[in-house]
Amino acid sequence: MAEMLFTKDHEYILVEDGVGRVGITRFAQGQLGDIVFVELPEPGVQRKKGEETAVVESVKAASEVYAPVGGEVVEVNADLADHPALVNEDPHGDGWFFKIRIADTSELSGLLDQSAYDAFVATLA
Repeated sequence: MAEMLFTKDHEYILVEDGVGRVGITRFAQGQLGDIVFVELPEPGVQRKKGEETAVVESVKAASEVYAPVGGEVVEVNADLADHPALVNEDPHGDGWFFKIRIADTSELSGLLDQSAYDAFVATLA
């Protein structure tokens, strides 16, 4: 089973067969409130770890979504164009943003596992 990893910028990545599915965490979704627009990258673009890759806008604010690892964007969630609320309804499932073919899997070691991310979020309260 694939493990979900997290950044301190509140993105998650779920890795399977060298490709990571990326979105924002439930915590980030909760902080943003109702999502009204999502700007996604074009498939085929290359991103470095930490580079802005998407934008999410809510009734409260707009926020950048950064690549948790470097690589090539191989797929985007086209359903978000017509249904950005999927991010609110299921951020770790149907509300994913893009899939990235990971260029260097060693970059995954710098991400947080679920318990470390939960501990990090607890410090923000």
